[in-house]
Amino acid sequence: MDSIGLVLEGGGMRGVYTAGVLEYLLENDIYFPYVLGVSSGASVACSYLSRQKGRNRKVNIGLIGDSRFISLRNLWREKSLFGMNFLYDEVPRHLIPLDMSKISNSNQKFVIGTTDIESGKPYYINHEQEDVLKAVRASSSLPMLAPIVDYKGYQLLDGGVADPIPVNKAIADGNKKNVIVLTQKKGYRKEPFKFKRIARKYYKKYPNFVQTLIDRPTVYNQTLDQVENMEERGEIKVLRPDHSLTINRTEKDPTKLEALYNAGFEDARSLHSKAPEWFNVSYSSSLS
Repeated sequence: MDSIGLVLEGGGMRGVYTAGVLEYLLENDIYFPYVLGVSSGASVACSYLSRQKGRNRKVNIGLIGDSRFISLRNLWREKSLFGMNFLYDEVPRHLIPLDMSKISNSNQKFVIGTTDIESGKPYYINHEQEDVLKAVRASSSLPMLAPIVDYKGYQLLDGGVADPIPVNKAIADGNKKNVIVLTQKKGYRKEPFKFKRIARKYYKKYPNFVQTLIDRPTVYNQTLDQVENMEERGEIKVLRPDHSLTINRTEKDPTKLEALYNAGFEDARSLHSKAPEWFNVSYSSSLS
């Protein structure tokens, strides 16, 4: 059968929905040979690639009360609302270790979407390249709310800016069918960018990036139109949270996060039972 890719949207704490989906895949030994994530989608994908059941829940729900996770203090201390040093250094290396060797040696292809602020275009990083944690950190670094990440000479920020739902990248990489995990409810559309003046001042050295920020809502909404059309034609399967479970990207209520996580798990279970052929990926879970 055709290769089936797994595409993971970002969305800050809405990514706990994706974490629930991935937990279901882990518990049922379902390993897609191709995984493409941006922002929080790339972050939670790491525990999936490393085969660490329960780790995403421990990090994204268990640590949410720690002020180093999300706080205005972080913004003052390290110019980042989300604690990037905490999340991409202290947590994966010490507090709740991420098994980087399993990611590095995985036969699954893991692609991390970022935005090159010089060109304003997407910059994709494969997990075979060095420093996956730095790549994921770049993908998760929100404009004006996190420092620019220098990755091998590239100046990078949030992957959700240039290519927020990278289904076309997955198709271009040879996946004619894809399972897409969204973090917004069905029918959602992004409003026009409201901070043009601030962005132009903040990123005055990067006019291409500013234009990409301005264009982002249009690109995002067009991609959602494409996704919904492809879904209707049966070309892709889409998992997305129910209207009743919508939260914002900085949600800190563990009860709400737990509900969203469980919803992702159950939605994946439901789709698996209804369309098992989409989860019958021809891939061995063994590592090279």
